[in-house]
Amino acid sequence: MSSLHSALSFFSLYKRTPPSPPPSPTLATSSPPNSPQEKQEDKAAFWWRPRKIPKNLLYVFFFTTFGARSGDYINMAIVIDKFILGTFFASLFGFFLLCILRQKRQNRENKQKFKEKAAFKTRNCNVRRPEDDSGPDVIIVGAGVAGAALACTLGKDGRRVHVIERDLTEPDRIVGELLQPGGYLKLIELGLEDCLEEIDAQRVLGYALFKDGKNTRLPYPLENFHSDVAGRSFHNGRFIQRMREKAATMPNVKLVQGTVTSLLEENGTIKGVQYKTKDGQELRVYAPLTVVCDGCFSNLRRSLCNPKVDVPSSFVGLVLENCQLPFENHGHVILADPSPILFYPISSTEVRCLVDVPGQRVPSVVNGEMAKYLKDVVALQIPPVLHDAFISAVDKGNIRTMPNRSMPADPHPTPGALLMGDAFNMRHPLTGGGMTVALSDIVILRDLLNPLRDLNDAASLTKYLESFYTLRKPVASTINTLAGALYKVFSASPDQARKEMREACFDYLSLGGIFSSGPVALLSGLNPHPLSLVLHFFAVAIYGVGRLLLPFPSPKAMWIGARIIASASGIIFPIIKAEGVRQMFFPATVPAIYRHPPVKDKEDDALESR
Repeated sequence: MSSLHSALSFFSLYKRTPPSPPPSPTLATSSPPNSPQEKQEDKAAFWWRPRKIPKNLLYVFFFTTFGARSGDYINMAIVIDKFILGTFFASLFGFFLLCILRQKRQNRENKQKFKEKAAFKTRNCNVRRPEDDSGPDVIIVGAGVAGAALACTLGKDGRRVHVIERDLTEPDRIVGELLQPGGYLKLIELGLEDCLEEIDAQRVLGYALFKDGKNTRLPYPLENFHSDVAGRSFHNGRFIQRMREKAATMPNVKLVQGTVTSLLEENGTIKGVQYKTKDGQELRVYAPLTVVCDGCFSNLRRSLCNPKVDVPSSFVGLVLENCQLPFENHGHVILADPSPILFYPISSTEVRCLVDVPGQRVPSVVNGEMAKYLKDVVALQIPPVLHDAFISAVDKGNIRTMPNRSMPADPHPTPGALLMGDAFNMRHPLTGGGMTVALSDIVILRDLLNPLRDLNDAASLTKYLESFYTLRKPVASTINTLAGALYKVFSASPDQARKEMREACFDYLSLGGIFSSGPVALLSGLNPHPLSLVLHFFAVAIYGVGRLLLPFPSPKAMWIGARIIASASGIIFPIIKAEGVRQMFFPATVPAIYRHPPVKDKEDDALESR
């Protein structure tokens, strides 16, 4: 109230008694007005002179300092001191107070961050290095192609690896038997090519394509590679056992048989696994990094990714003995109805036959429905040279079935854990690209882990390994997309546009030159470029449209041509969308690809000093 009263007094005094000019002759330039009219005009002019106010304020400070002849000027000085100087000093004090509070808050955050990092490192160090200093660096769940190859690779790099496999006996599978040339190059890069020795593996030099009595040969473009580079086909179990044996000979790799029942998680970080041994004993093992490679039927991946598994068809497997393929050292693809049939050698005396059956339901093997289907439907469409061996294999009754699964990679980056192999990403096995993708992923992971001697900082390691998901895309997405697209194109359909697309694909590949070597280079993993895949795929569609419109286009042909383009788009674009457009075509724009290995830097030293 006193401030308000002073302010009102100030305005009343200021209005009632205009300040007299100071005694200085330089400031007093005019004499006081004499007439009432002049006084009124002078007052009005005084109130409408805002630019004069700063000068009047100078007068006030002058008279406040050196004295004044009227109490009015002293009141004015008091009011200005309260509202101007007081506001200035209060603002200055508030500014300094705000700076101090912000600095204290930043110090608290830095100390908390340092404590969390120190505590986290301490917990991880306890996990990684028990008292006997024998804890592993990496746990690998599963010792299939991906798990065994990863164990050998990390073991050679000096990592202590603990591998847990459900069944260490030789696997007996009907897939994972064809390694493309691109996969063989990755095997050489990992130093595991000797695992193909002594298992009667066969060289594969390309493919042969059959349709309606016609055939064409599609060789791998291997002209610029060493003569040893080619595809390889073999018994899957023999190949896996060779890699397991090699891993078991390494002193820093421990290979045990057991069933992993759960991942051990603490505060969002995977610390290890719990597993049951062959004799039923429950054990736990801890490590800074757990890699889950437990295959297509993985029961651990749900917490590490978003699995969207699709089962478009099933393979029916047979082994043909002592028969000669039409094209030696080649895989054979028959464009049958309703879906493709595959033949390829798996030893010097055996040929694998895989019959694709669309849908999730297959004829029963037990009641003889499957044998009848193979004889009445499939046998009529295979090359005559293979007919007798095929019927003989059906009569022997050793018929195996396996669902064909596809699942795009959709990971949840989790501290302390990583997915690999079929547990992480699957595609239709028509193109035989699964092992190529797995081995390529192992090369990328090895190179990422190579500069790291300490894997204990799980949070930093996880952030760093996010680049893995982008770096793998060129190879993985190309092979995945091609597998899904080719299966749909090669399968029979009642739709006229799909029929034309299938015919156009066979004729396009039969042209030779770049028209065959380009797609085969994509399929083999020798040229994993997504853009090249899209260009060739739509070149097939345009080729099919051109065949319809020449020599003279008709309205019906134009309509079917438009549907061919629409059908091609409907096949490939959903697959590309699932793979990730940005990571597939523009990986350089993904920030994660530029992350550096986590090392102690100056910031950590600054935090520690605080």
